[in-house]
Amino acid sequence: MWSYLFRRILAVIPVLLVVLVIVFLMLRLTPGDPAANIAGDAATTEDIAELRVELGLEEPLLVQFGIYAKNLMQGDFGESFYYKRPVINMIADGVEPTLSLALFTIVIASLIAVPLGTLAAYKQGSFIDRMVMGFSVVGFSVPVFVIGYLLIYFLSVKLEWFPVQGYQHLEQGIGGWAYRLILPATALSVIFIALIARMTRTSVLEVLNEDYIRTARAKGLAERKVVMKHALRNAAVPIVTIIGIAIGILISGVVVTESVFVIPGLGLLTLDAIQGRDYPTVQALIILFSVVYVVINLVIDLLYTLLDPRIRY
Repeated sequence: MWSYLFRRILAVIPVLLVVLVIVFLMLRLTPGDPAANIAGDAATTEDIAELRVELGLEEPLLVQFGIYAKNLMQGDFGESFYYKRPVINMIADGVEPTLSLALFTIVIASLIAVPLGTLAAYKQGSFIDRMVMGFSVVGFSVPVFVIGYLLIYFLSVKLEWFPVQGYQHLEQGIGGWAYRLILPATALSVIFIALIARMTRTSVLEVLNEDYIRTARAKGLAERKVVMKHALRNAAVPIVTIIGIAIGILISGVVVTESVFVIPGLGLLTLDAIQGRDYPTVQALIILFSVVYVVINLVIDLLYTLLDPRIRY
C-alpha cells in the first residue's frame, strides 16, 4: 500500500503543475486590467502604467510565470494586489468559516441522505421511493442561491428564527457558531442530499438483489439486520466515494452560499479576488482547492480497503 501511496503523491505534482499553468494563463489572457481596477476611475493613464510596473505586469508572461513559480516553491504565495496583504494570511483567515460550513453541510447531508436512500431502495416502487426520487430531481434543479434566499425570507425575515447573515468564530462560543451555520448549511446541503440519496438508493438496490441477501433472509435474519449489516455495508464503497467527491466540491464550491449569507470564508474571498482580478489570490486559492480535492480522493481510495477487505493495493 505504501508504494501505491507514494505513486499517487508523485502523480499529484504534474496535475498541480498543469492547473497552475492553465490558471496563470487564463487570468492574464482574459480581458481586464487589475491595475486599472485598483487605481480607480479617477486614475490617469500614467498612474495605471506606473501601477502595472509596480505589480510586475509589464514583464513578459514567461518571466512572470518564472518569478511566481520560484516564489511558490519557497512557500511564498505573493501579496494581494488589492488588499496589500500576504495571500497566505488572507487564506488562513478564511479557512475556518469555509471548513466549518463544509463540514456542517456534509454532516447534515450524510445523516439525512444515507437513511433516505436506503429506505427508498428497501421500499422500491412505493410512495416513499417516489418521494425521495422526486426530491432528488428538485434538489438538482433548484440553484443554491434560490434555496438560500427562500430560507432567509421565511426563517429569518418572517419567523425571525435565525440571523439573516454573518458568521461567528468558534472561539467566541460553539453555540453561536453552530446557530449561525444552520441556515447556510441547510441551503447548501439540499443538492448534496439529493446526490447522496440517489447514489445510496442505486447502490443498496443492486446489493439487495444479490444471492447472499436472499440467503440471509432465508436463514431468518431480521430485515433490519439484513439491510443494515449486509446490504448497506456492502454498498458502502460507492456511497463513500460520492460523499468524498461531495466534500471536495464543497470545499471549493461554497462561493455562492458564502456570498448569499456574507460568510467571510474562502468562497467570498475567491469572488472578491476574481472581481478585482487579484491574480496572486486567485492562483493561490485554486491551487489550494486542487490540493484539497486530490487529498480527499486519495483518502477515499485508502478507505476502500477498510470497507471492502477484497480490495488490495
